[in-house]
Amino acid sequence: MSALLISAAFIAPAYAANVVTIYAADGLHDGKGSWFENEFAAFTKATGVEVRYVESGSGGVVERVSKEKSNPQADVLVTLPPFIQRAEGEGLLQKFKPTAASAIDGGDDFYQPLVNNFQNFIYDSAVLKAAPATYDALLDPSFKGKLQYSTPGQAGDGTAVMLQVIHAFGGRDAAFAYFKKLQTNNVGPSASTGKLTALVNKGELHVANGDLQMNLSQQADDPNIQVFWPAGPDGKKYAMTLPYYIGLVTGAPEAENGKKLIEFLLSKEAQETVSSVAIGAPVRKDVTPTDDNFKKIHAALNGVEVWTPDWTQVLKDLPADVAKWREATGS
Repeated sequence: MSALLISAAFIAPAYAANVVTIYAADGLHDGKGSWFENEFAAFTKATGVEVRYVESGSGGVVERVSKEKSNPQADVLVTLPPFIQRAEGEGLLQKFKPTAASAIDGGDDFYQPLVNNFQNFIYDSAVLKAAPATYDALLDPSFKGKLQYSTPGQAGDGTAVMLQVIHAFGGRDAAFAYFKKLQTNNVGPSASTGKLTALVNKGELHVANGDLQMNLSQQADDPNIQVFWPAGPDGKKYAMTLPYYIGLVTGAPEAENGKKLIEFLLSKEAQETVSSVAIGAPVRKDVTPTDDNFKKIHAALNGVEVWTPDWTQVLKDLPADVAKWREATGS
């Protein structure tokens, strides 16, 4: 039995003992034969529990869980940082440490990494002969109305763009001054990063933001998109770690089924297919892929310096940073 895909309109599901509902950020359910599709089908076959799946942007799924706090509808939450940390801080996640936690770095009592991932940008290779080499190149008038990035504070990947620019430019003042200049070319806000891919593939946009797992998996359906990282003022290219995280929702109607699904997705068997199917990096230390997709991830990151933010500090700074971004861009 395959998962039931419920649109981002968030139609409230009817519950039964053989159902588990997951709210997830976009990326892992993209395309036919996606990792989520395969694993949900395998989970249902193994347990008899049907998976009901609701997808939106990283901030959108957490906002939905927050609105439903007095009457929870979801059992499992999958989203990007810093939104998973926000969910924990707001009491939206209950303590649950799966058995796989001992084989995983980067989790806590409330959530665990599910798929390792990295922030990136994409460009339309059918229009551009090469990727824009630097952030300053994106200020060129030729990109006016042809560039868009998802909204910081609302989309996980959009928040990652803001953090990435702050890191690349060496501080907030220089970063927000850059965003002010970039706004001349920016199409406008977007709550979901995944929707930008098709626009780049069709040539409506020439450049957008994304994340490596999602974009590499989308290339089968959107062959014109290519990933890149522009160089900052110091001449270096940086990629920020951006894992998908998974946690059990506080007051989950089917908490036991939620626990079973989390255990299943973090199992060695499921994690062994993360790179070959999802084109993401597995989170278990006892899984070492050798497939072509895993090699593709490493090839894409060649010459790029990977860094990891202090997500606790990011969450503290986020309201002020988003306010400064809005002031700089007039958004």
